[in-house]
Amino acid sequence: MQDIEKQIGGSTASQRGTVKIRLMEERDLSQVAVIEREIFSMPWSLEAFRASSVREDTIYLVAERDGIVCGYCGLYRSLDEGEIPNVAVDRGCRRQGIASAMLKELMRLGAAQGVASYVLEVRRSNEPAIGLYRSLGFEAAGVRRNFYEKPREDAVIMWKK
Repeated sequence: MQDIEKQIGGSTASQRGTVKIRLMEERDLSQVAVIEREIFSMPWSLEAFRASSVREDTIYLVAERDGIVCGYCGLYRSLDEGEIPNVAVDRGCRRQGIASAMLKELMRLGAAQGVASYVLEVRRSNEPAIGLYRSLGFEAAGVRRNFYEKPREDAVIMWKK
């Protein structure tokens, strides 16, 4: 895979610069785990990311700016289906197109490996994420009742075929 670079033009100096999207490496795991803990109420551990990222049926990407990981996402492949278990962007780097760029690259890589459809779950209240997924062609297909804890909330199941 070639690294993908996206020029981001934010409104402050900390938001400007090139974001590189590339395969996750061992050296990224500690930064990924920090973002995970800051964003999610029930975060994956560093070991969970390590175990997932080395599996043959997965693709994990990071977005980095100036050597600092600012986002990550993953894909589990099963035959021609792909499950996206996590997408996260550091709070200070949101609304810059990073998640969209990562997901497009993730789906491009998945398609190259035979993935024809993608599924993910998202908190019902996470309207920005739902809007992002819709913009990428995902459609709501159902609800998993009480899927999330802390706080308890339903998940919207979204598919892209």
